Amino acid sequence: MKRDKINLVNAVKDRAAAEGFAACGIAPATLAPEASARLHAWLSDGRHGDMIWMESRADERSDPQKLWPQVRSVIMLGMSYAPGHDPMALAQYPDHARISAYAQGRDYHDVVKGALKRLAGWLAQESGADVKVFVDTAPVMERALAQAAGIGWQGKHTNIVSRDHGSWLFLGAIYTTADLPTDLPTADRCGSCNACQDICPTAAFPAPYQLDARRCISYLTIEHKGPIPHDLRAGIGNHIYGCDDCLAVCPWNKFAQAAATHKAFHPRAELSAPEIGDLLTLDDAAFRALFSGSPVKRTGRARFIRNVLIAAGNSGNAAHREKIRALLDDSEPIVRGAAIWALQQIDPDDFAVERDVRLPRESDRDVQMEWDANA
Repeated sequence: MKRDKINLVNAVKDRAAAEGFAACGIAPATLAPEASARLHAWLSDGRHGDMIWMESRADERSDPQKLWPQVRSVIMLGMSYAPGHDPMALAQYPDHARISAYAQGRDYHDVVKGALKRLAGWLAQESGADVKVFVDTAPVMERALAQAAGIGWQGKHTNIVSRDHGSWLFLGAIYTTADLPTDLPTADRCGSCNACQDICPTAAFPAPYQLDARRCISYLTIEHKGPIPHDLRAGIGNHIYGCDDCLAVCPWNKFAQAAATHKAFHPRAELSAPEIGDLLTLDDAAFRALFSGSPVKRTGRARFIRNVLIAAGNSGNAAHREKIRALLDDSEPIVRGAAIWALQQIDPDDFAVERDVRLPRESDRDVQMEWDANA
């Protein structure tokens, strides 16, 4: 016997809580026209940087029914990863690397998607409806849908803010052919607060509710494949994977309870405050072993060591010199280029000696440019 729609929605929310979701809401399978307009304006301005996939499927992203014409409702879910510590505390310790709070535990893609699949399978059995699940890898505007579903509002830092969970929610979506009653959308409660705008070390917000990914530390350390622009390197500080600064200062976090955090996202001890000197020595095998089961592994060793070298240069600690010099011979050009910059930051005299020896035999154009740019 099929449930009536209200009972079904209540059962979905109870089941979602049992699967570890801290928030659940139902959105219509449509988005307000302004959501699509904002997306296309953002893309037209080139603020998505290297994230070409954002551009190639923009129409599907801005209209759920273009992605799946049969969809009638969207179940939006949030899983808490609220940290039990201050994510900005390590800013005072430049020889320790900062890894975003969300990446210190298990890979959220696997955890959230597993829970979504179990919930969606149950829904299909209970209702007879078809379902599709999405976590961050499909053309879905999760944040706009989350606001429409009443989970939270899209804050001035462009991420979802929840009255109950602050800025610490992973989002997942279940598209379904079931025609479900929807929740009321959440009103914007940022008010006059600009804390997230003011804290950004690289000025990635040209205006409230607007993000230029090309200046964002999370984008630069995770998505960006090339050398990090020189004018942004100092602002990166000791961030080596992602950045929590704009999230961490949100006043609504005072309501977020670490007890609500899914146990899979509890930080691993070795990732909570790793020493930069130790990370500089990682070869590919050691990198893969350290970050097994972590989203950090997705960046690959070369980009990761590039980030660590930027942090090493920003530390100003000459004790890193020999480990940096060893990376001048790395097989990856992006690593050699970052090592050049880092060496120049901590020991300009040694940099000058190495440049005279190495530049004449350097064959990679980008690495040659790095030597010259730092001369």
